[in-house]
Amino acid sequence: MNLTQAYDTLVDAGKLRPDAAQRGAMPLFDPIIAYLAKPAPRTTGLRGFLGRNKPETPPALYIWGGVGRGKSMLMDLFVAHIGDVPKRRVHFHAFMQEFHSGLHAARQRGVEDALIPVADKVAAEVRLLAFDEMQITDITDAMLVGRLFERLMAAGVAIVTTSNRVPDDLYKDGLNRALFLPFIEMIKTRMVVHELVSETDYRQHRLAGTQVYFSPAGAQARAEMTRIWDELTGHDPGIPLHLRVKGRDVVIPRAHNGVGRASFWDLCGQPLGPGDYLAIAQALRVLMLDDIPYLSATNYNEAKRFVTLIDTLYEARVRLVASAVSDPERLYTEGAGSFEFERTASRLREMQSAGWGQT
Repeated sequence: MNLTQAYDTLVDAGKLRPDAAQRGAMPLFDPIIAYLAKPAPRTTGLRGFLGRNKPETPPALYIWGGVGRGKSMLMDLFVAHIGDVPKRRVHFHAFMQEFHSGLHAARQRGVEDALIPVADKVAAEVRLLAFDEMQITDITDAMLVGRLFERLMAAGVAIVTTSNRVPDDLYKDGLNRALFLPFIEMIKTRMVVHELVSETDYRQHRLAGTQVYFSPAGAQARAEMTRIWDELTGHDPGIPLHLRVKGRDVVIPRAHNGVGRASFWDLCGQPLGPGDYLAIAQALRVLMLDDIPYLSATNYNEAKRFVTLIDTLYEARVRLVASAVSDPERLYTEGAGSFEFERTASRLREMQSAGWGQT
């Protein structure tokens, strides 16, 4: 059974809704499946680059498109289909966090070019890297990712990645972006680039008609939030998502496939600013925020950050699922900033509507 037939079987069983754009993307994976079916190259690393056993150039695929169109689902179907091939399916931000840790450890050992042993270790462990939601927000990642992909491909590792952005928009307006442009050209010349143009936003479909704001916060609200998390993630527990912003980490405690979950204090009790919230909005398509408290002069700084967070999510059209101590209009009723909060309350109401975020 090929991948298209596997997709059709799931549709026939009622486990997937038929989608012409998704089905049309299935053959794009066939060259990668055929490549992975061949025996693995015996030699990787520098010896392989220079010797007779240089690996065959692996096929690579970059699928991009609007949020909720099924890119992650296609990735999961493909990864499951290839069976026991050594592989890793990972969120791009999580992988880069691990990669930075490996670089730091190599430098501590005195390695001059730390990227080489870290990349070669990855290449020795897997034949396929499946990156979900590729997004470049940090200049350090921008400077490393080109060399990383080059090294992995030269070692015979097949790469598949999904993204919400066309390659030309990666790291858009980033610092020293001119240094990143060769990597964009590499994507366009070394990878098959395909736009998934589905008319249906399946993530919005799963939230359509669903309550997304729960008050008062408490056990029942937490249970409802967890139910929505399980619906959106397929009961995946999630892992911490570390976003590099200006050389430091912004952490979403739980994340999976563009869905993140954090408490009010995780994101508003820390000294975060507009750039941090923008990175969150770029990395997530749904943010689940637990335990929004009453706001007043006693937590004025946290309230200001909350206003900035909501403004950023609103402008980026990120869906918000939240639990709070009370209704939006009752969160901030007196003290400095309460008048300005009326706009935030209005936005919180608008973000609860069934069709919000679909444009």
